[in-house]
Amino acid sequence: MEFEEILNVLMGESRIAVDTEFHREKTYFPKVAMVQVAWSDGLALIDPLAVDLRPMARLLESDVLVVMHAAGQDLEVFDHACGTVPVNLFDTQLAAGFIGLSSPSLASLHERELGLRLPKGDRLTDWLARPLTKSQLDYAASDVANLLEIHDLLLARLTGAGRLAWAEQECVEMLARERGRRVPEDAWRRIKEARQLRGRARDVVRSVAAWRERRAADVDQPVRHVVPDLGVVAVAQRAPRSIEELRKIRGLDGRHHKGVVAEGLLAAVAAADDLPPLAAEPPRPDSGNDVRAAVTLVSAWVAQLSRDTDLDPMLVGTRSDIEDLVRGVEGARMATGWRHQVIGGPVDDLLSGRAALAFDGRGGLLLEPRGN
Repeated sequence: MEFEEILNVLMGESRIAVDTEFHREKTYFPKVAMVQVAWSDGLALIDPLAVDLRPMARLLESDVLVVMHAAGQDLEVFDHACGTVPVNLFDTQLAAGFIGLSSPSLASLHERELGLRLPKGDRLTDWLARPLTKSQLDYAASDVANLLEIHDLLLARLTGAGRLAWAEQECVEMLARERGRRVPEDAWRRIKEARQLRGRARDVVRSVAAWRERRAADVDQPVRHVVPDLGVVAVAQRAPRSIEELRKIRGLDGRHHKGVVAEGLLAAVAAADDLPPLAAEPPRPDSGNDVRAAVTLVSAWVAQLSRDTDLDPMLVGTRSDIEDLVRGVEGARMATGWRHQVIGGPVDDLLSGRAALAFDGRGGLLLEPRGN
C-alpha cells in the first residue's frame, strides 16, 4: 500500500496508535527513522527515509484520536518532520497514572494489562541503517500492535473510576507544554545554575542561552556541542566584551574564541541590555515565612492520599506545586481542577489546624479531626 493510500485509510478511522523511532545524539532536531501506525484492522511501518512525512500533517490535525505512549519526544519528532503535532492525543503512560501506575514503560504496561512480553533486543539499534532486519521490524511493529487494546482497557478503568476527563485534560495540558519546550527565550530556565543569577548576569544568561539555542538549530547540533552549560553561565558572570576576555572564561575552548561562535557570544552579551524585562512572577503570600514544615507535612499527606486513591503522586503534584499551594499562590496548579477535587478539602483542614496527621499503626498516615 502506498503512503497516500495509508493516509486515506487512517483518515477514515476514529483512532490510531502511533509511535516513532529516531536518533538525536549528534543533532539538535530528532532524526526520524521510522513511524509505526496501527488502526482497527491494520498496521504499517512508514520509512521516512523513503517518503516525505509532511502530508501526514492533515492526519495529525484531523479529528482522529492519536494514541501514543510517553509521547513527549515523539511530539517533537512530528513537529519537526510535519510542522504540527496531533491535536487529539491520548497518552497511555500519562493515563496510567490515574489508575495507580507510576509512569510505566510500554513493556510493563503490556505485561500488566495484556500479559505480553515485548521484544527488547533492538531498543538501542541503529534505526537509520538500511536495510532494517526482520528483528528490527518486528520490534518496531510491537510498539503499536496492541496499543489500541491497551487504550480500550484504560478507557474502561478510567471511566469506571470517573477519571477519564482528568486524563484527557492532562493530555491537553501536555500538548501545550511540549509545544513550548524549545522557545529560545526560555532556554536559560533549563540551565540549573542560570536560575540563580541576578541583575545583569541574568539578562546576559537569557541572551546567551537564546543565541545558543538558535545556533544549535541552525547547525543542527546538540546545544551542549555549541557551548556547554558551564560556558554559558561563566559568560553571563563575566560578560566579556572582546575575544581576549573570552579566552579567559572557564568552560570555553579554542572553538569558542574565533569565527561565528565568538562573534555570536559577544553579540549576545551586548544584546542583553536590550532585552525586555521578565514578566513579574505572581506574588507569593507569606513569602517571609518558613513554610518548609507545612510543605513537608502536606507532601506526606499527598503521598498517602495518592496511594489510597490509586494516583501517581508525581501526577498529583511536585514539591514546587505543593509549596505554591501552601503559600496560597494565585493560580496554584493544585488549587484547581481535578487535583483540588482530590486533595482540596483535606489539605485545607490540615493547613487550617482543623485536622492533624497521625500514624495508623500499619505504616501509613491518617487525617484526624482536631478538637477546638
